[in-house]
Amino acid sequence: MTRWVIFTPASDAAAGLRRAVVRLPGVRACSVGPDLPGSFGGSGLSWDVTADGGLSAVRSLLGGADADAVPLTPVASRTVDLSGPRVKRTLALTVRPGTPTETVARFEADLMAMPDHIATIRSWALSRVDTTMASSRWTHVWEQEFADVEGLTGEYLLHPYHWTYVDRWFDSELPSSVVAPALAHVFRWADAPVLT
Repeated sequence: MTRWVIFTPASDAAAGLRRAVVRLPGVRACSVGPDLPGSFGGSGLSWDVTADGGLSAVRSLLGGADADAVPLTPVASRTVDLSGPRVKRTLALTVRPGTPTETVARFEADLMAMPDHIATIRSWALSRVDTTMASSRWTHVWEQEFADVEGLTGEYLLHPYHWTYVDRWFDSELPSSVVAPALAHVFRWADAPVLT
């Protein structure tokens, strides 16, 4: 069983496709929604699918739709109770090739420490991309759930911990930068928990 984050173009058929996907054998969970304004680097629609099988199985679930399907291997996660709708945020990123393993570990540790400092982060997960299942331009996926959009666009993005400990890994003008400039920062509404 593998969790996948999938970016596809938005279409009028998405709701029908989601209903069809959740009824297919091997699909354990599926959540999908259109990316909200402020998202960038995605394709318009973000999927979270837990399914048996590899890339060919996931592509067949999507009926041949143009998709960036990213298989995840969990590093760490935490689930926090939150009832009702929530904002699901996905950040897909690439650590530059040749980055020392110890440096990658420090980067991951700084990401995983964010929920200890930023109260609006509810459930979260950090994963590496499983390139044995599918090739991908991404190396990591950092996901969170928030009670509302302001929890992400306000406290999360503007928090001193974010600016001090996390942005340095992304800012290409700093020598500590390890993340390539291309990112997928997408967020959408979800009716129920996604990160379980």
